[in-house]
Amino acid sequence: MKLIIAYIKPERLPAVKEELYARNIYKMSVTNALGCGQQRGHETSFRGVMSEVTLLKKIRIAIGVNDDFVQPTIDAIVAGARTGEIGDGKIFVLPMEECIRIRTGEKGNEAIG
Repeated sequence: MKLIIAYIKPERLPAVKEELYARNIYKMSVTNALGCGQQRGHETSFRGVMSEVTLLKKIRIAIGVNDDFVQPTIDAIVAGARTGEIGDGKIFVLPMEECIRIRTGEKGNEAIG
């Protein structure tokens, strides 16, 4: 079992969800996040006052998958999130020791679904 965490641009979320659904991956957690990478933010002007935005809005997607679904999940996220420009995001794949479905008490691969 693996936990896949991806940080993507907010406007790419519908495309990523569409790609995940096409590969029969429906279970995910999505949260708002702030961060910066290589682009280090940008400058903006509001009412004539320049300010530097160092933390950009991102979306964090967390998906717990069985080993058979790791590569299809990564492929779906890349296909939906890639624009070819700086700031497209990152994907992290972490080992997951255990998963427990609260409703039924199922554990491991059965709990992920």
